[in-house]
Amino acid sequence: MMQAIVVKGTTAVKATVIANRTKSDEIGIVKAMMIETLKTKLQNGIAHFTFIKKNGELRECWGTTQKHLAKAKTNGNGESRENYCTTAFFDVEKGAWRSFRWESLVEVF
Repeated sequence: MMQAIVVKGTTAVKATVIANRTKSDEIGIVKAMMIETLKTKLQNGIAHFTFIKKNGELRECWGTTQKHLAKAKTNGNGESRENYCTTAFFDVEKGAWRSFRWESLVEVF
C-alpha cells in the first residue's frame, strides 16, 4: 500500500529549502513538518527542542513565541527570521531571542 504526504504553503517552501541544503527530499519534508509542529508548540506555550548550532554543538533549549512571556524583550520592529530560512524563538533560560537554521532542527519533544 502506498502512502502519500501532502505538503502545502509555507511548509512546502521550508521543505524545498531544507532539501536543497541537505541534498535530501526526505529530510526536507520531515524537518519542515517538525518545524511546523515546533512553531505550534512555541505559540501555545514553552516548547522543548534540540538543534545543531553553527559550531556543531547540540543545543537543547526551551523556548516560546508567546508575547506575554517575551514582551520585555520584544520591540516589534524587526524583520521576520523566516525571510532568512530560520525560525526565531524566545529562549526562556537565556531571556533573549534566538534563532536556528531550518535544517539544523534535531528533535521536538
